[in-house]
Amino acid sequence: GCRLNAFESEIVRDHAIKAGFDGAIIFNTCAVTKEAERQAGQAIRRARRNHPDARIVVTGCAAQLNPAKYAAMPEVDHVIGNEEKLKPETFLVLAGGGARLEVADIMTVRETAPHLVHGFDGRNRAFVQIQQGCDHRCTFCIIPFARGNNRSVPLGGIVEQTRTLVREGYREVVLTGVDICSYGADLPGKPTLGEAVRRLLAQVPELERLRLSSLDPAAMDDALFEALASEPRLMPHLHLSLQAMDDTILKRMKRRHLRGDAFRVAARARAVRPDIVLGADLIAGFPTETDAMFERTLASVDELGLTHLHVFPYSERDGTPAARMPTVAPSFRKARAAKLRATGERALERFLKTRIGGTAQVLIEQNGVGLSEHYASVRIAGAKPGDLVSAAITGIDGANLVGQIVQ
Repeated sequence: GCRLNAFESEIVRDHAIKAGFDGAIIFNTCAVTKEAERQAGQAIRRARRNHPDARIVVTGCAAQLNPAKYAAMPEVDHVIGNEEKLKPETFLVLAGGGARLEVADIMTVRETAPHLVHGFDGRNRAFVQIQQGCDHRCTFCIIPFARGNNRSVPLGGIVEQTRTLVREGYREVVLTGVDICSYGADLPGKPTLGEAVRRLLAQVPELERLRLSSLDPAAMDDALFEALASEPRLMPHLHLSLQAMDDTILKRMKRRHLRGDAFRVAARARAVRPDIVLGADLIAGFPTETDAMFERTLASVDELGLTHLHVFPYSERDGTPAARMPTVAPSFRKARAAKLRATGERALERFLKTRIGGTAQVLIEQNGVGLSEHYASVRIAGAKPGDLVSAAITGIDGANLVGQIVQ
């Protein structure tokens, strides 16, 4: 699932351990596509076959949206909602036997309490939740109904969480949420995302690197661009939630930006941070998308200079307006997604070639591979997980750069 699920999974793990909820397998599901739900079902059934005596708990977005479906699975012992999974008392109840089904109405939740996470199993970058939920209603997206409305973590909680992770040895933090550009709209004084970034970096000077998860190009505030210009610890990589680059499709998606807005955001980012790289989320085969509409999205990969793509074939979500629109055949969706991915791979290869002969600051994750400040994957012989090294880039190996540590 998403980075937010990764953060929340650590909260769930901690609550379960402290409650003595031993011998359990907990699935923190995703519901962004049908495929995500299908894979969750497969994993649940496989877990029961492999661990016949374990107690199986299902939570997350898929469970929140359709709790009865998972409660009806014979493999599942308990189903809990997205709000319940974050409460320690839920796991105390489960440890004592617990109810089979506990899922409240997520739309009634009004606050997001800060949670202290001390680490991330198997990861050397840390995620920090800054908000939950979404007030917007894109026609293809079911997630607001799984996550509720926008609610932000007060800055003090974000600072405390970041300091805790830095003390635990994490050198890079990624700010995450469902719609982080809506951060602060519900807080006193209405601080913006950019203001939160600047204050976080000022209050945690020991944090070496900060990244942001997906950004809405319609809601990036002035302070965020100012932070890009003035804060070298804010990494020069932005991932934009574009979804499409044809104005008709964007309107039918009920997005809040148009094609021209994406170009203006890209130009402004490059004006303040010339070395910045841009990624994007793109959906292929949205209902009513013609070949010409798709070609405008495809062309934008090179026109915008996108480097890192997340491409999804459109997936119908019951209860969304898009699910009632005239559909594009699944075979066309798959073919268009493949074309987008191939174009993205060529764009990434061109970018990687420009890095040969230069240097990069690389945070090593696993197996001698880490991420540069520009979100490029770099393979470095002899580097250990958690190291932040300066590397001379000597070549390319598939989708990885190859580097040598500069002494």
